[in-house]
Amino acid sequence: MRCPYCDHDEDKVVDSRSAREGSVIRRRRECLKCERRFTTYERIDEIPTMVIKKDGRREKFERQKVLAGLLHACEKRPVSMGLLEQIVNDAESYVADSPERERPSPEIGSLVMERLRQLDKVAYVRFASVYLDFKDVNEFMAELQDLLKSKGK
Repeated sequence: MRCPYCDHDEDKVVDSRSAREGSVIRRRRECLKCERRFTTYERIDEIPTMVIKKDGRREKFERQKVLAGLLHACEKRPVSMGLLEQIVNDAESYVADSPERERPSPEIGSLVMERLRQLDKVAYVRFASVYLDFKDVNEFMAELQDLLKSKGK
């Protein structure tokens, strides 16, 4: 494994443990040259999970894309990285658990939005404003009104 800091290709494993219900092994490694530590994840190479886009195209599910959207929505919000990782894990499991190992992107987006709605209302509105692609201010206001109504429940 190449060190992400100095690009040296020799390291030692400091700690290994199971992650995500045993489907992933998390390894802490230490570079033998610069002595810095880094984390790697090892998983079984399996059939890729696919996303069916709104225009019918299929593309591989990418955790980083979902996480990037969540990070952008949660910028300067009191939401921990662990909670965001859990949302991404839920989305990935949702796709992987389908019989065809693929799901339409609106279903995945709805799942992510619902988790965000429960977690942080401001982050939810930020995510929704991009994901739902509001055409005008009235659509945006309608979503905000719905959010305010549900808050009172």
